[in-house]
Amino acid sequence: MTAPTLNMDKVGAFAQQIGGMLAGGATTAMMVVGDRTGLYAAMAASGSLTPAQLAAETGTAERYVREWLSQQAAVGIVTYDPEAGTFTLPPEHAAVLASDDSPAAMIGAAPLISGMHRRTDQLVDAFRTGAGIPWAEQDPATFESTERFFRVGYRNSLLAEWVPALDGVDEKLRAGATVLDIGCGRGAPLLLLAQAYPASQFVGYDVHPESIGTATERAAEAGVSDRVRFAVDFCQGYQDRDVDVITFFDAFHDLGDPVGAASHARRSLADDGTLVLVEPLAADDLATTLVTIPMAALGFAASTFMCTPNSLSQPVGLALGAQAGEARLREVLTEAGYRSIRRAAENDFNMVIEARP
Repeated sequence: MTAPTLNMDKVGAFAQQIGGMLAGGATTAMMVVGDRTGLYAAMAASGSLTPAQLAAETGTAERYVREWLSQQAAVGIVTYDPEAGTFTLPPEHAAVLASDDSPAAMIGAAPLISGMHRRTDQLVDAFRTGAGIPWAEQDPATFESTERFFRVGYRNSLLAEWVPALDGVDEKLRAGATVLDIGCGRGAPLLLLAQAYPASQFVGYDVHPESIGTATERAAEAGVSDRVRFAVDFCQGYQDRDVDVITFFDAFHDLGDPVGAASHARRSLADDGTLVLVEPLAADDLATTLVTIPMAALGFAASTFMCTPNSLSQPVGLALGAQAGEARLREVLTEAGYRSIRRAAENDFNMVIEARP
């Protein structure tokens, strides 16, 4: 076989592209360091600082801080003033990196990438065997990052946009409704709902005991334990009936048997109840997703590392994947017996599917 003739300009351009990706992966690790040592928060509060000043404010070692700042300047996260010898985190960058409370915060996603790297060998084995990897076997950073990153989107959109877009749900919640959240993780969206709708009762179910423990602690800290309960249970195991609202927040595609889970939810709903799927935003075909969804690369990576392996670890193993798209989700819900299905809302990261039995 004759070796292809290479266009060296294209080789060089692609090598630079890969170099940028490698720098991005390394930078993610540096972002985790900056987050956990309080470097970003200190820079956001103090303006321009020398490495020694930043180290003094954060109780860290100046030599490490100097090297970290140099890397951050090399990728454009901070700016460097060579005359003053100071580094600055622009306020627009601080809005993304310095606090989870910012509506633009993305720093919570950084530990997720670290968690992926620590599970690479396990994933390689799964590629070779086809075996699944349960959610509980993921790196603990995955649980932290999932809560932190998704909570930002829920805080921005859940109460202001998504609930009002659902047919009659806001009115039910104000009057006093029963709500189940399946695959609740650490409970972030359920706690937001409980704080906003004190007349309603909320229950979160998840198969991961550690997440349920954390969610229970979060409920106590938020002062809503009187109306929020978290328990370990499977998506087809809970026995609740005549429920007003059942939600799946970024969890439905992770299930081995989403048809069975949706069918079980339909039987648990009241006659006028509502099923709500909050799923990653995606088009109905790969080609469109690749060019229209800004987070597609991260979404497919997360799906490869976590979502698909979790589904394959469970009975049926349908493996929808994190970028399933609305049409595929409609097929699943239709098979599960739902007749009224619509996209109620969306933001930059999620779409909200409403279904009725």
